[in-house]
Amino acid sequence: MNIRPAGPGDIRIILDLIRDLAIYEKAEDQAKGSATQIEHALFSPTPTAHCELVEVENGEIAGFALWFNNYSTWTGNPGLYLEDLFIKPEHRASGYGKALLIHLAKKCVANGWDRFQWWVLDWNDPAIAFYKSLGAIPMDEWTVFRVSGDALTALANTSI
Repeated sequence: MNIRPAGPGDIRIILDLIRDLAIYEKAEDQAKGSATQIEHALFSPTPTAHCELVEVENGEIAGFALWFNNYSTWTGNPGLYLEDLFIKPEHRASGYGKALLIHLAKKCVANGWDRFQWWVLDWNDPAIAFYKSLGAIPMDEWTVFRVSGDALTALANTSI
């Protein structure tokens, strides 16, 4: 197993993994990102996100982690926000997900980033148990809010 940064030649596999994750999360219709968008986000001169791939012995990509930096006003330092982590079903229980999380944790420590965080669907009991086994704690006192679609447009068009 090798964890490596994604390159421009990996866009198709990244899109396939995102689709597979969306299917697993019962939200396939919501995964609408295009190759052009992925290319711009990951490989433009000023990327807004980063992607690590797990490559197994035969060169097959077994999974990925897509992440970006966030910032904490409380600590005064950046952190790492894991947007997506997905291991193909046939490669689960092989340690690849844990390896990706360790890889990203090392990146945080090496860069002096204070936090490593992500969301998990509340029905995903296997993932929750796995994350807790690594020392992650749920942030139960926080509620995620989102404005999107027509509500985002309406808010943006509201007079101040």
